Amino acid sequence: MNLKKHLPNFITLLNLLCGCIAIVMVADLKFDMAFYFVALGIFFDFFDGFFARKFNVAGPLGVQLDSLADMVTSGVVPGYVMFQILKQYNENGCDYLPYLGFIITLGACYRLANFNIDTRQSDSFIGLPTPANTLFIASLPLVTNSFVDPIIQNIWVLLAITAVSAYIMNAEIPLFSLKIKNFSFQKYKLQIGFLVASLIMIATLQFLAVPLIILTYVLLSAANNILAKK
Repeated sequence: MNLKKHLPNFITLLNLLCGCIAIVMVADLKFDMAFYFVALGIFFDFFDGFFARKFNVAGPLGVQLDSLADMVTSGVVPGYVMFQILKQYNENGCDYLPYLGFIITLGACYRLANFNIDTRQSDSFIGLPTPANTLFIASLPLVTNSFVDPIIQNIWVLLAITAVSAYIMNAEIPLFSLKIKNFSFQKYKLQIGFLVASLIMIATLQFLAVPLIILTYVLLSAANNILAKK
């Protein structure tokens, strides 16, 4: 039995397992544990591709497994998190309103299917990747900030976040690559500056840093696109 051949797929299944556990955590309103398992699943999601390329065993089975696992960890989980948040702050008396949170799941599904057939996204991304979107959504119930809390606990703000989340994953917005192939500050100053800023935000803002980092990534990419056209 060739262990190298099956290792990437096994790691992909660990991603799926983390997503399943995260769903259980969300059901129990243990949003902190759900976030940690999502983060662990995304960690596995990165390394399955890494080992597939390293051992030269990448194939169609791995591609399909990766998308199916991501559909749970980065598709079902964020939609369910938003469902629970909307349910928690729903004061309009409409029992069906929280189900709109699953629009995120629908957007993630379309994104993942489109990603598999889009040959333009080998080194960089077009639209926000589903793992980044999931970290953004999963961090929202963990933010404890007296200024931010009233904003993200507003039902209309949450619905707006839901709609933007589904849109931004599928928008034709090129996002700069985070891959640094050699240490050249001049060539990778945007990536290095972003990573340094992200570390500072994590050290000082804790969970609030997560949505801010994702927003910064999108805004910097948009600004970089405008400058590149000029």
